[in-house]
Amino acid sequence: MIILVDHNVEGQALLLWGTLAAQGWLDLIPLKLATFSDVGLPYDSRDREVWLFAQARRMILLTGNRSMKEEDSLEQTIREENRPTSLPVITLSDPARVDEKDYRERCGSRLIEVVIYLDHYLGAGRVFIP
Repeated sequence: MIILVDHNVEGQALLLWGTLAAQGWLDLIPLKLATFSDVGLPYDSRDREVWLFAQARRMILLTGNRSMKEEDSLEQTIREENRPTSLPVITLSDPARVDEKDYRERCGSRLIEVVIYLDHYLGAGRVFIP
């Protein structure tokens, strides 16, 4: 499973990834972290483009909370494009708190839960963590 990290939470994702590695999860579950630059996605991509890109490549998008106001906002895209087989978007409820070890560990636990039980989250749209 590939986790596509939204460009606005790359630092938080690296901290979270370090926690998952330290806890041994990355030895047990085949997860890969990918940034926009890793996959050739421009940083200024519209939310709809990012969501469609991730879905087409069966990647879980990890974000801090993209806009909900525009026609192509992530929330609008999910409402229009989401299907029962769509992968969820994992949204950090409070990206600024990822610096806190306890919060980061809770986010990691929820992320692992979603990956392990992915079938239960298909079509959910968004999953807020922790």
